Amino acid sequence: MDFDDTAAEAAWRAEVRAFLEQHREELGARRDGKAAAQARQATLYDAGFVGVTWPVEAGGRGGTPMQQAIIDQETARLGLPALVNLIGIGMCGPTVIAHGSDDQKGRYLKRLLRADDVWCQLFSEPAAGSDLAGLRTRAVRDGDDWRVDGQKVWTTSAQLADYGILLTRTDPDVPKHRGLTMFVVDMHAPGVTVRPLRQMSGGADFNEVFFDDVVIPDTERLGAAGDGWRVALTTLMSERLSLGGGGTGIGPGIEAVARHVAEHLDALPPDRQVLARQDLGRAYVAALGSRYTGYRQLSKLSRGEFPGPEASAGKLAGTRTARDLADLAVRVLGDDARVATTRDGDGFWQELQAGLPGMAIAGGTDQVLRNIIGERVLGLPAEPRADKGVTFRESIAATERTGA
Repeated sequence: MDFDDTAAEAAWRAEVRAFLEQHREELGARRDGKAAAQARQATLYDAGFVGVTWPVEAGGRGGTPMQQAIIDQETARLGLPALVNLIGIGMCGPTVIAHGSDDQKGRYLKRLLRADDVWCQLFSEPAAGSDLAGLRTRAVRDGDDWRVDGQKVWTTSAQLADYGILLTRTDPDVPKHRGLTMFVVDMHAPGVTVRPLRQMSGGADFNEVFFDDVVIPDTERLGAAGDGWRVALTTLMSERLSLGGGGTGIGPGIEAVARHVAEHLDALPPDRQVLARQDLGRAYVAALGSRYTGYRQLSKLSRGEFPGPEASAGKLAGTRTARDLADLAVRVLGDDARVATTRDGDGFWQELQAGLPGMAIAGGTDQVLRNIIGERVLGLPAEPRADKGVTFRESIAATERTGA
């Protein structure tokens, strides 16, 4: 594979770089608040740099995965903040494109890309994290509407979201993967309650979300009733690709860490300098391996293929590499790393180190991803399942009897 830009890619990179440099102060300003983040994304969308690979009819520009990768690379090079609607772009939007009605696409997609509306993904539950198909949030048909009751947890950016994609159980009398249905939900609807969860990083990006007799019109259903698992797989594959594919990796990237290490290396004792150099070398190799593996996903997308289970490998490797890089970045701050501040005094590396363990859960736990790779990529035997062929209602009853 030739990793150099083609003539067309080089021209695109020059266009992207010129725009980002011109608007660097505006796009790089770390102003707090949803409105400021929405304004940054709107500036990029209006310039044609958001939703590049999305179809034109969905509000995108029908571009190539390499064009998007170049935008990501140039954004990372300048250290610009992430888009406020990354979950909407990487997970929710592709699901609406694949399974939504024409009316839903017209109402939602362009506003999502421009960050006029922020989106979240409502999947995990207290009793159904790694076993997503075991979820208990119920949606019951009521004429032209559905009434939803239940709880979701670890929902990223729910405190900012205007809409979300919601996976519910609509039929408990079939095996658990077959009784699910997906909806678009208005996060401001009566009965929706969002409660932020404080993380060890000090932030509160994750949330609990409660649904108490929330009414969702049937027109907001994504896909057929009972076909929610197939719809959810679209979301999950898109999520793992957005987290681990594309060649940009998770976190700030190896180049930023290398610059940081170089700035602080001389302040360390000689023996720790040697160890830091060794750790940086190992991390650099791992980061490049993760990056070039991501390019395979780009190649697949450029051929018009949808990411398959192998996207799990990119997310798995990217999470581990990002954690190693963040650990190294904090260690080179020396003995005062716990209180030292960097990057305009905001404690960036410490917050990153504290937040990245959550990436081993988001988008599928490391253990689940290893099972997917083993079973669906390598063809290894599947793990035994006691609930196979059993209705969800029966499996819940069995669990309650045994106390498992």
